[in-house]
Amino acid sequence: MTQLIYVPDDAAALSVGAEDVAQAIAAEIARRGLDAKLIRTGSRGLLWLEPLVEFASPKGRIGYGSVNVADVPALFEDPAHSGSLGLVEEIPYLKNQQRLTFARCGITDPLSLQEYESHGGLKGLRRALEMTGTDIIEQVVDSGLRGRGGAGFPTGIKWRTVAAAMAEQKYIVCNADEGDSGTFADRMLMEGDPFLLIEGMIIAGIAVGATKGFVYIRSEYPHAIAKMNRAIAIAREDGVLGSAVLGGGKCFDMEIRIGAGAYICGEETSLLESLEGRRGQVRPKPPLPAIEGLFGKPTVINNVLSLAAVPTILAEGAAFYRDFGMGRSRGTMPVQLAGNVRRGGLIERAFGLSLREIIEEYGGGTASGRPVRAVQVGGPLGSYWPSHLFDTPFDYETFAEKSGMIGHGGVVVFDDTVNMAKQARFALEFCAIESCGKCTPCRIGSTRGAETLDKIMQGENVAGNTALVRDLCEVLRDGSLCALGGLTPMPVLSALDHFPEDFAGKTLAAAE
Repeated sequence: MTQLIYVPDDAAALSVGAEDVAQAIAAEIARRGLDAKLIRTGSRGLLWLEPLVEFASPKGRIGYGSVNVADVPALFEDPAHSGSLGLVEEIPYLKNQQRLTFARCGITDPLSLQEYESHGGLKGLRRALEMTGTDIIEQVVDSGLRGRGGAGFPTGIKWRTVAAAMAEQKYIVCNADEGDSGTFADRMLMEGDPFLLIEGMIIAGIAVGATKGFVYIRSEYPHAIAKMNRAIAIAREDGVLGSAVLGGGKCFDMEIRIGAGAYICGEETSLLESLEGRRGQVRPKPPLPAIEGLFGKPTVINNVLSLAAVPTILAEGAAFYRDFGMGRSRGTMPVQLAGNVRRGGLIERAFGLSLREIIEEYGGGTASGRPVRAVQVGGPLGSYWPSHLFDTPFDYETFAEKSGMIGHGGVVVFDDTVNMAKQARFALEFCAIESCGKCTPCRIGSTRGAETLDKIMQGENVAGNTALVRDLCEVLRDGSLCALGGLTPMPVLSALDHFPEDFAGKTLAAAE
């Protein structure tokens, strides 16, 4: 019986030597003349264990974590040696998750359409092909799926708007310009299960009457770009994409477009400008992209995680998906845990788990061993929260009530050595650098804010300059054209409110 051995080719695993480990395993198989097959997969998201090598066994896959080239011969001599993690599915970090979107990541060959289908893939698309567009949309509405980023707008409502718009051409645009700090779920999914995103986009196209899709991927993701391009070619060759989707009467095709590295292109109208070949700048709304989007046509713009959730909803039904979660936050959320944390990685759980559970039970506390002082959720524009807020349930409305946001699900941990005045300044400097320049509050307000925080940290008129920063934050929030400027006050004000001691006029030198 052929021995199956799995090594990820996910970018995170490659960054810590997975390619060298895979080559060493291939060489060891050849040297020993074994009947064995090496399979490259995506990552399971247990990033502190990468490279994670798995050997198939009658009981399941046996894992070996943080494997290096020198470890490889021992894996073949003594499969039960001290480096064994046991059954991978029994590792608590993974076992205690509820994986819907990431159910196949790290398990299947990402470029095997046959494996994708054998693990439940295309089931949702086949059902969608038997339904009307209206029925598909109502399933998405009933599921409670909301955009997995930004404000969490209901996905089905956006689709309804595009479906109702009258036009000969409509588009599906996938926003894969994942640029928030501590986030990597989009990249992981595109590298580890690209057919899922393709399936979700086809279903969206059938639902609203669109025949063309674009995936806008940030240029910093070369592995994801290559994997998606190859998967699209395979899907087209096998009749999943093209003029007759799965041999039926529906037409849908798609292609990859590469961004140029601008954070602002994560904002949907800037993304459209870039897709059309112009500089990424925010468009005023109205008109909404659902009415006049790409090339002036009705356009669905969803991010990767939103579109990747759709096949499960169609395959298992709206009620199945809706049964996960709490309040108006339904389904599961892929949480990405990063920063100063012992066990960083991807966690997919139903909405409702607490920040403390994410940080302590999954993350294991800080990598430094020092106390956790602050956590930022929602990317560089998310709030900094102190420990007394860690019991907050992971839920859109609950976070909003406490002046926070979930955003794309990034959770970045800081220990007690962090200087929160510097973090507040970073938020304003980030906004100044990444601003598209279209509106004055964002372009100028962020720059003046960073300068004023410099004065505070140097002890210059601390009370007066703190009041000025708060005034600038109000202008940014109320006067900016898009969420980049509009949300920058969130990290600044949260740092001022929760960590006032760091704004007491220390010099920069003393703060080091």
